[in-house]
Amino acid sequence: MRTFFLAFFSIAIGPCSAQSAPEASTFSLKEVMIPMRDGVHLQTVILTPMRNESAPWPILLERTPYGVPDRAPAPTPARWTELARDGYIFVLQNLRGRFKSEGTFNLSSYVDLSDPKATNETTDAYDTIEWLVKNVPQNNGRVGIFGVSYDGLTAALTLLHPHPALKAISEQASPADQWMNDDDHRYGALRLSYDFEYAVLEQADKNANTHFAFDVFDTYEWYLKLGPLANINAKYLHGTIPYWNDSVAHPNYDDFWRKEAWVNQLHSSPVPT
Repeated sequence: MRTFFLAFFSIAIGPCSAQSAPEASTFSLKEVMIPMRDGVHLQTVILTPMRNESAPWPILLERTPYGVPDRAPAPTPARWTELARDGYIFVLQNLRGRFKSEGTFNLSSYVDLSDPKATNETTDAYDTIEWLVKNVPQNNGRVGIFGVSYDGLTAALTLLHPHPALKAISEQASPADQWMNDDDHRYGALRLSYDFEYAVLEQADKNANTHFAFDVFDTYEWYLKLGPLANINAKYLHGTIPYWNDSVAHPNYDDFWRKEAWVNQLHSSPVPT
């Protein structure tokens, strides 16, 4: 039995015991702080292919509240495999108020674009693209933006005022009306766990994606014992999470939620989408 065990053990650990050299990245990474029209600077990572035979390349931009890499990826992320093979400069940017990006993260899609001093994800994307095409070496002046969920929202909001260099948009699972039928509500019915936990995730700490510290394993049990909705602020958040405050202050489909439904401002698709 002992001989069998040792043989089995050596087979099981054998492939893992040999240390292979780490795979080298096919990208070079540069981190920059891109200036916006109001003076805020946004943390941005530029990943440029280390091959030169097919340069100049188009730029693929992703704008996110979740953080950007601090090193060039190795191996290439699976979702980029075919794109990387074709040749793109990948740019990832933290939204204003997230991680090293300056400013305040509002977790909101609304802005009055008639106000020249107003900023939101629409104007920040415009200013970012303007800077990229002028300052990133080996780009061909053409930009695409893509993303899923909140990153999809930031991509979709470029439709409200797209930069001339923006040639394609892929917004996947983008929220469109947060009260009628999206992440926070279902036709007015508050999705309590999602709305509360996501607001905490993105607004509790500028430098992290923060998961609320439940004191029980079964979160359904936690919500059952919560009591009135007001207890979330009274016992836990104490008014520190702006988006949660807005959610409980606007239980009905009022002007706040109508403005959040950014598609009400959209009357055509000026960029292939």
